[in-house]
Amino acid sequence: MKIIILAGGGGSRLFPLSRTSYPKQFLKLNGEKSLLAQTIGRFLDLVNPSDIVIVTNYDYVQLVLAELVDAQAQEAHILLEPVARNTAPAIAYAVRYCIDKLGCKEDEVMFVTPSDHLISPLEMFAENVRGAVGMAESHKIVTLGIQPNSPETGYGYIKSGQPFASGFNVDSFHEKPDLSTAKAYLAEGGFYWNSGMFAFTIACFLEELRAYRWDLYALAHKGLEKMRENFSNSPNISFDYAVVEKSQQVVMLPLTSEWTDIGSWDAVYDVMEKDTDGNAVLGDCLPMDCTNTLMLGHSRMIAGIGLEDILIVETGDVIVVAKKGQSQKVKDLVSELKANMRSEADEHITVYRPWGSYTILSSGQGFKIKKIVVNPGQILSLQMHNHRSEHWIVLSGIAEVTIGSTQHSIYENESVFVPQTAKHRLENKGILPLVIIEVQAGSYLEEDDIVRFEDIYGRQDSDHANRIAVDL
Repeated sequence: MKIIILAGGGGSRLFPLSRTSYPKQFLKLNGEKSLLAQTIGRFLDLVNPSDIVIVTNYDYVQLVLAELVDAQAQEAHILLEPVARNTAPAIAYAVRYCIDKLGCKEDEVMFVTPSDHLISPLEMFAENVRGAVGMAESHKIVTLGIQPNSPETGYGYIKSGQPFASGFNVDSFHEKPDLSTAKAYLAEGGFYWNSGMFAFTIACFLEELRAYRWDLYALAHKGLEKMRENFSNSPNISFDYAVVEKSQQVVMLPLTSEWTDIGSWDAVYDVMEKDTDGNAVLGDCLPMDCTNTLMLGHSRMIAGIGLEDILIVETGDVIVVAKKGQSQKVKDLVSELKANMRSEADEHITVYRPWGSYTILSSGQGFKIKKIVVNPGQILSLQMHNHRSEHWIVLSGIAEVTIGSTQHSIYENESVFVPQTAKHRLENKGILPLVIIEVQAGSYLEEDDIVRFEDIYGRQDSDHANRIAVDL
């Protein structure tokens, strides 16, 4: 069995914490580990790390590598999509990778899962996976269904049919319903939420793909390298639409473990610990006479008075306030921000890079101030800027600085000036994080004013994302 984890999405439903540059699979919402690290961890009693393939994109590869270390699964494979093309091409690409690179035969089972679910207990989930694998070996596409406990409008639904093994044949699939329809599903019974997890043999997958999406099958049939080169020609379609909702080989296994999609702030509220008044609080928050309210603070104090059924989420640059039950509309909010070309839709004020991170502290006409954190042993690219100079002040750690042809060490409370157009580089050779304040001054201060000459992460090559090895 191979595990295919889909981790390339830039989900917007948990805005403002989740954004394009740092989507929800990397968030730590219920403990010390991210949703992705938890996803990896729940399969490690079933397979070796080398049997896990994580499908993502170039923008997230360093984040994924960090999560593999945290999950102690560094031997897992990372497969980079050349462009974003929804789940059907991503799964086909991963299956092709398993055939060509991992030597998988057509009777081997693939288990496909999103990277942003909460599932417990793990022992029960492992039994569910084993059951799905057994059903998949009967040349079936197995989907895991969730017994609904409320009329949820944020999930698609599966109508169960006649029994099959320890599950059911699938009678039909239904799109995300309105509230009255969801209530009718619960009253009728036999409806399950669609978890987005699937199991199938390679032979079954290719057969059904050939029957219902010949264009994608033809692309995958050419082999991994040809598929990568022509991936932009893939249809932008989900696996559900492309195959699952059309195939006659689909069966469902009810998931017996606890499952949460974390697809909205309402879902986050449901899984958080609450006080005696039903308030879920994280950060510097003070609820007074509040009930059933979510308050998530990040960079400032949040005080609430007399609130009921309210969701409040604060980051350094955005505060979102919504009524409980309305958080599915956060996705519409992000669409509105993008339509207005607001940078908040995509970028946090803290931006993560392969070497560490930077946080924008202040900006205005002709200046920008950042806090830069360089992780131990990391080094920034050798670069220059055409339109700005920079002043670096070391807060903690030791900065190894290259400016032009000179190299020297800068210690705590010391500073150095980087002139406009001067080649420069910053490195942390120590065992502790290097923290500096960077003051930029110039006529243009955006991130695209960077000319890279050397870079250990390959970013000096504009075609790197298209040519990078698919197996890191």
